[in-house]
Amino acid sequence: TLGAKSFPLDENGNPIKGIPRHPIVEDDVVIYAGATILGRVTIGKGSVIGGNVWVTNDLPPYSRVLQSKAKETTFTHGAGI
Repeated sequence: TLGAKSFPLDENGNPIKGIPRHPIVEDDVVIYAGATILGRVTIGKGSVIGGNVWVTNDLPPYSRVLQSKAKETTFTHGAGI
């Protein structure tokens, strides 16, 4: 998903047209399925955005943003809760 994070409104509450709101994706960027990039952010050249990752800030060139591995935690008799 590539999209706007918000819509600036005028004094009457109507969306202002012509204001850039969507991401800038530079050259040689790989975006995997399920990734969400929102707002007027820049994804730097050669970056990789993993699946099921949310990006709402600028990324410098050659960045790697990946989802962390799932960690299974077991609680015995309420310990650690």
